Amino acid sequence: MLTLAADIEVLARFGRALADPIRCRILLTLRQAPAYPADLADALEISRTRLSNHLACLRDCGLVVTVPDGRRTRYELADERLGHALDDLRAAVVAVEADKTCPDATDKGCC
Repeated sequence: MLTLAADIEVLARFGRALADPIRCRILLTLRQAPAYPADLADALEISRTRLSNHLACLRDCGLVVTVPDGRRTRYELADERLGHALDDLRAAVVAVEADKTCPDATDKGCC
C-alpha cells in the first residue's frame, strides 16, 4: 500500500518526464511500439546523444525499460498501462481546454 508521500513521488516523477517536449514525443512514440535508439533519433530528428540523455531520464523515472535484443537494445514503455495513462491524460487536458466555462476567458485570455 502506497503512502501519500509515495503517491506524490510517483506523480512528481511522471511530471518530470512530461516536463520536456522531447520526452513527451519519445513516450508517445513508444506508446505506438517499442523502438531502437537509432530509429527513435531518426524519427524524432534529434541527435543520438540528446536522445540518450532523455532516455536515461525516462529510465530513471521508471517509465521506460530496455530489452536486450542480440547486440542491440530496444526501448519500450515499462508497463502498457502507461500508454493508456498518456491517452487518458491527453484526452482530459483537451477536454478541459475545450470546456472553458469562465465568461471572461475569451476577452481576458484567462482560464
